[in-house]
Amino acid sequence: MSDTEKDLIRVEVDGPIAVVTNNRPEKHNAMSDEMDKRLWEVLAELHQMNDLRAIVWRGEGKSFSSGRDTTQLGLRVEDISDLEFIERGHRPTQMFLTMPSPIICALKGWVVGGAFERALLCDIRVATADTRMMLPEVLHGVIPDSGGTARLFQMAGHGLVADLALTGRVFTAQEALTHGVVSRLAEDEAQLDEMALEIAGKIATAPAFAVKMARRTLFNLSAAEVQRSINDEAIAQSLVFTSGDYAEMKAARAEDRTPSYRRR
Repeated sequence: MSDTEKDLIRVEVDGPIAVVTNNRPEKHNAMSDEMDKRLWEVLAELHQMNDLRAIVWRGEGKSFSSGRDTTQLGLRVEDISDLEFIERGHRPTQMFLTMPSPIICALKGWVVGGAFERALLCDIRVATADTRMMLPEVLHGVIPDSGGTARLFQMAGHGLVADLALTGRVFTAQEALTHGVVSRLAEDEAQLDEMALEIAGKIATAPAFAVKMARRTLFNLSAAEVQRSINDEAIAQSLVFTSGDYAEMKAARAEDRTPSYRRR
């Protein structure tokens, strides 16, 4: 991996705290294949740091991440099935659940699609008051498939998840605070970074074994359901990719016409 590719996800370790930064600000940190590859590399490295006590995950520029880089959609050339392709991405995604150190996400600007789902898999989320979150997958003929809907279900229940996942609407920071999706709001980016680092610092100075046991309890309460959902989503998404409705949506967009769906 080149130095330029490594810089797409920066990591700085200061004693017991690591700060991971999405660093593609000119694209609102849209996640490219290269960014994903680097993110998985960074998470794997952090998994092995025994002295690490807390992680802050943030974004450079105006947004945490606007989701998938749409210029790379449909560029897959490997001779593998849709299910194999999806499950290959799910394996490193689960590092968010198994990370030995708590992850605090500092959300701002746009937090969209898979980026929102990944943030939901982390331990704590704080946000600026103008943060906007979305699960827009259904608008593109697919479904959220990284465990985020299961985590939202645990936080806020069926009604909110259905509203977000079935309409793709914008979810505001104030709504997120009301539903417990974020735990604190900051006035601006500077206060957001301070807040996230303050939380990380408090965790890092608490008795390490107590933090470990508290997170193990939370993991046992929630992770199995999220992991089961991820497995279900992989199968459902692979079926969506081969459905007639998905093909019709793509054809209608290419031909600039109203689609005619057959629900299969």
